Amino acid sequence: MKLKKTAVIILLASLAIKSKGQEIKFPAFSAEAHRGGRGLMPENSIEAMLNAMKINGITTLEMDTHISKDGKVVVTHDDYLSPAFMLTPDGKDIPPADARKYCIFEMNYAKIKQFNLGTKYYDLFPRQVKAKTHLPLLADLIDAVQHDIKKNKHKQFFYNIETKCSESGDGITNPKPEEFVKLLMEVIIKKNVADFVVIQSFDKRTIQIIHQKYPDIKTSFLVANKKTYEENIADLGFKPFILSPVWQMVNEELVKKAHADGVKIIPWTANTLADIQKLKALNVDGIISDYPDILVQAK
Repeated sequence: MKLKKTAVIILLASLAIKSKGQEIKFPAFSAEAHRGGRGLMPENSIEAMLNAMKINGITTLEMDTHISKDGKVVVTHDDYLSPAFMLTPDGKDIPPADARKYCIFEMNYAKIKQFNLGTKYYDLFPRQVKAKTHLPLLADLIDAVQHDIKKNKHKQFFYNIETKCSESGDGITNPKPEEFVKLLMEVIIKKNVADFVVIQSFDKRTIQIIHQKYPDIKTSFLVANKKTYEENIADLGFKPFILSPVWQMVNEELVKKAHADGVKIIPWTANTLADIQKLKALNVDGIISDYPDILVQAK
């Protein structure tokens, strides 16, 4: 009964969007700003997403999610607040010795929000603009994006949302996959963006649950291994909307096999013009990049 009720809510949300005359179609080529385009702006921030939306040709905002101690869906990649680019609430470095002190899953969101994101120089991304911000809630990020779409009359962007979890992290750095999916889907349904969402993960359990309980939601299986296309699909147990391999795995054979199965190939994370052009020549269905400005230059 509960599952049927959720399905009805998603259907009604979809019909509401369609009733506005807005065609819902996944991009022919999904140009995705990785973590909002962390080569340009502080990663997984609202500011990064809004900046990526200004780049003509970007279709999709890619991001990561964790669950806080108080059950909030937080947009962030690492299990712990990273000393590499985060500062304490009073603007001081997080000592390397404290690299595992601040676990997202063990902190309430009110505390997480106090930490400084965006003002510390991040040597991996020297072009990154310094802008003081914080780790946002997924709900707040969606609100900001949808408001900007309406205000500036943008096309509708897609959201590629990763669940950051693992079996070894259950109860330590993440909740059980059923709980993760429940909390994530509550936000997506409440914000009425289900038709524009892809849920991706290295943790096959979360996208298996999505496939079973929310079959209308697009799924993407992230992989970085030496398995064949057939082996990865067999491991997952169903054909996802997208197979998302690390970009070095992509070759002509992989793309052809996926396309024959009706599966899209969207590799991560290609960051040079040469690598992006090479992938496009292989007829991939999209690319995830830290540098959305370079991504849209490639022909």
